Amino acid sequence: MRLKSLLAAAVLLMISLPGMAQRLDPQVDISVPPEVFSTQGQRAAPCSQCCIYQDQNYSEGAVVKAEGGVLLQCQRDEKTLSTNPLVWHRVRP
Repeated sequence: MRLKSLLAAAVLLMISLPGMAQRLDPQVDISVPPEVFSTQGQRAAPCSQCCIYQDQNYSEGAVVKAEGGVLLQCQRDEKTLSTNPLVWHRVRP
């Protein structure tokens, strides 16, 4: 008898779960103007810890090819104590 009631409770739970999930997961639509995703004519927000090359922000470890084929890597500056310790170091081939 106990096994039957346990099985019946499990079946009822499986049947009711999808309906409960729909009630707990409301659909929300938010209208966002396209200007939010556009950066035309705007500069990027200043980066707190990054290297800057040609008005682009680069994070630590980034490598760029500069004029003349010189490779630069954004690395921490061990000699400087500051809030923005990343600087460009030349990568030697």
